[in-house]
Amino acid sequence: MEPDLFTAAAEDRQEKDPSSSPLAVRMRPRSLDEVVGQQHLLKPGSPLRRLVGEGDGGPAGPSSVILWGPPGIGKTTLAYVVSKATNKRFVELSAITAGVKEVRAVIESARRATGGYGKETVLFLDEIHRFSKAQQDSLLPAVENRWVTLIAATTENPYFSIISPLLSRSLLLTLESLTDDDLRALMRRALAAEHGLGGAVTLPEDAEAHLLRIAGGDARRALTALEAAAGAALAMQEKEVTLQTVEATVDRAAVKYDRDGDQHYDVASALIKSIRGSDVDAALHYLARMIEAGEDPRFIARRLMISASEDIGLADPTALPTAVAAAQAVAMIGFPEAALTLSHATIALALAPKSNAATLAISAAQEDVRNGLAGPVPAHLRDGHYKGAAKLGHAQGYVYPHDVPGGIAAQQYAPDAVADKRYYRPTRYGAEARYADVVDRVRDRLGRGGSDDATDA
Repeated sequence: MEPDLFTAAAEDRQEKDPSSSPLAVRMRPRSLDEVVGQQHLLKPGSPLRRLVGEGDGGPAGPSSVILWGPPGIGKTTLAYVVSKATNKRFVELSAITAGVKEVRAVIESARRATGGYGKETVLFLDEIHRFSKAQQDSLLPAVENRWVTLIAATTENPYFSIISPLLSRSLLLTLESLTDDDLRALMRRALAAEHGLGGAVTLPEDAEAHLLRIAGGDARRALTALEAAAGAALAMQEKEVTLQTVEATVDRAAVKYDRDGDQHYDVASALIKSIRGSDVDAALHYLARMIEAGEDPRFIARRLMISASEDIGLADPTALPTAVAAAQAVAMIGFPEAALTLSHATIALALAPKSNAATLAISAAQEDVRNGLAGPVPAHLRDGHYKGAAKLGHAQGYVYPHDVPGGIAAQQYAPDAVADKRYYRPTRYGAEARYADVVDRVRDRLGRGGSDDATDA
């Protein structure tokens, strides 16, 4: 039996007996108007609207769409909506388990269905980034000849993970993480809808808040946890899904952490201060509390990047690149895997040698500027590229450092008002000890004398 017949049979069973399917499947929207979130893609006249035939002229645009975004935000849902809205067959494959053989079978089936029954096919290929170049190449004939409407989903940057010929033939849509308001609306719809829970239970605010934390921006996770908790409540003949029921069902205690209140800032502060104090275990504790409470991983990553410059600086020059790489990875993969990346970065920063010399340096320089210690730029450093600059004495007498042995030209760089200021006072912790030696030598070559105030380890 062909794959599309299995799909059709499953859809028939779902329509005849919706209760046989998981809540997340039952709540899958059948039109773009029912989609929660992604409003930037759903505006009138958008490519996605035109793809399903809305607007003048009917369906238009490419026959291949790439959906890029973190897990659980509606990539499969959008593919399903396109198939329903255009009355096309919906076939789903995962790049984890499918190979070229399975893809070619679906494409051949789609060609026969189009020719024999006039029924076009939407092929949803999940995690396309896991396909090799050769496997992705096998999709090109189907896309070019419009044998299928290919909708491919990826959690990785498509410019790195998808071959150029396929990318150039596709409409790339970037999906955004779902907000708490999006998930709240989805859960409330599921509670009330006849094809959902049909009003069988109610969900108080504290239980709803805990489900939102558990979900971590993932719609599937939110609905799965809601369904389990509702089932447990009904089994106990209760009409309300209490916080205690949710905790028992999902086996996760509610964390006392208000993302908009004091706990949010207290725990975030404790995380950074634990990193600053090099207590890696305490830092991991606070990180875990933030993760378990459903904190936005991007917020955590931003705090780590700040910590890398504020508290570590040049004592470990790899700290900031590590934190930046973590932030980029978090933005691409989302929870739950992002917890591993945040742990990696937190441990690295907590165990790194510490220096706030960079923080103190810019603070002191800014303070002087605010107090009026600026002064004119020395004439020999001014721009000399325009006509008449030489007559003004601009750029005259400037010594090009590359022409001087050692690459350091002994000339004044700072304005007179701050010519003797030493803003950067390096420590001798970690790699910054090398910079302390360098700055001594440089200041001596510049005729400003070495620094006597580097902090000793």
